[in-house]
Amino acid sequence: MTANPWLAVDVATVPARRARELRDAWEDFVTDAPSEAGDGTESVTIRTPIVDSWRRSRDAGVDPYGGTPAPSIADAAGTRSLWSEHPLAAAAPIIRQCLCETADEAEHLMVVSDADGLLLSVQGSAKTRCRAADMMNFAEGTLWSEAGAGTNAVGTALAAGRALQVFAAEHFNEPVQRWTCSAAPVREPEDGRIIGVIDLTGDFTAVHPHSLAVVIATARAVENFLRYVLLERDDRLRVRHEGRLDAAAVRRALVTDTGRVLIGHPAHWDRERRLAVPAGGGILTLRSGARAVAEPVGEGAYVVSRTDGRTRRGARDGSALELLLLGSEAPTARLDGRPIALRRRHGELLALLVAHPRGADAEVLCADLYGDDGHPASIRVEMSRLRKLLGHAIDADRYCLAPGVRSDVARVQERLRHGDVRAAAEGYAGPLLPYSEAPGVERERDGLEGWLRHAVLISEEVETIWAWLQSPSGDEDLLAWMRLLGLLDAEDPRRSRAAARTSALRDALR
Repeated sequence: MTANPWLAVDVATVPARRARELRDAWEDFVTDAPSEAGDGTESVTIRTPIVDSWRRSRDAGVDPYGGTPAPSIADAAGTRSLWSEHPLAAAAPIIRQCLCETADEAEHLMVVSDADGLLLSVQGSAKTRCRAADMMNFAEGTLWSEAGAGTNAVGTALAAGRALQVFAAEHFNEPVQRWTCSAAPVREPEDGRIIGVIDLTGDFTAVHPHSLAVVIATARAVENFLRYVLLERDDRLRVRHEGRLDAAAVRRALVTDTGRVLIGHPAHWDRERRLAVPAGGGILTLRSGARAVAEPVGEGAYVVSRTDGRTRRGARDGSALELLLLGSEAPTARLDGRPIALRRRHGELLALLVAHPRGADAEVLCADLYGDDGHPASIRVEMSRLRKLLGHAIDADRYCLAPGVRSDVARVQERLRHGDVRAAAEGYAGPLLPYSEAPGVERERDGLEGWLRHAVLISEEVETIWAWLQSPSGDEDLLAWMRLLGLLDAEDPRRSRAAARTSALRDALR
């Protein structure tokens, strides 16, 4: 065993011999062979991170013999969409440049996953990709978290929060034991959270300690690139909005969507550290207790203006309005707690304004509402009617909602953005305006439901999946019912319901 617990082999390791030793230890572990500690890992020295991962895999119910392969979460089109929107996609040329020489020489795959272990990009020779997909369902769109596939470099790097190499029978899942992999997590420079994993995977006979060093170096190069992009964006925002802050008579700050203060007027805004900026803008409370209004200015930034408890002259505060647009054939608004029934077109238009928090011109809204058949003049008429109905909650100068307007759509999105998937699923009453055929509404409806479903399916929490299954779309989701069935304890009273629903949905497909 190597001196480094995160490295599987060193130059003195004989791979074939070490693979046999690991296989013996793995068999002892999965068969509960007696030992002094009772877990079958003492006959051969096994690295602590691997033993810990085996235990987590066993506790998660992973089948060590490969009866249940890594689950397929997204199809090819869905995975391409997720990859194109992921922050690591911009760093793809750097990843290829750093890894391609090692990958080509050792016939390894170059792999990128998201923060949940979903494989977004698998690059390499067609022969190796096909072999990996056939042997262990290692392909784009599959989930390689520890709960999804047992001990593996991608999932275990995420669980441990650091880079490691996994070799041969160190993999918990038997079909994966013909492989070796090295992976390193990548952290977002804004807040330090893990946003994905970079991995090299190949046949176990090609194992080399150099592979781990290469993926670590690649992850650091990508983090440096992301840091440069962040600093460049910060500088661009400062230059664009500094004059606006200096000219203001009120106290203002330019902040990111994570609440980081970029520049303040006066400068003591730095004491605020991170502000709790509502998604899409709105009212917030500063650490001093003073009220402020956050207005979106583009590129994920906001100008936050102190009001000192008073709404500044000319400002529009939409905090009295709440929109309920999910799951119902009849969308409603609540203004000062009073319900207001909305016409179908008004509900659709409000849903589009929620989707465009910084505002949109009449041409954009017309295309989203009517497709190619509308005329921008009709948008102006409908916006005028909405202003009469909802007052200051609709900005009179732009086609947008005033800061502070709340909606069930934005609430679900904000919870997903912050990783609170269970709360998002519990707050999801159903599809956005399910009756609507407006092109923009259909786009937003599919986007929100796809985002939520993806987050639920890669979750390992029973209550999160159960919450999704209570929605109209979740009730028809065979994969989600199967995932729940695999996670429920035998004595859980919901297990019979999950089994019956899974059987019914399978029968419907026949």
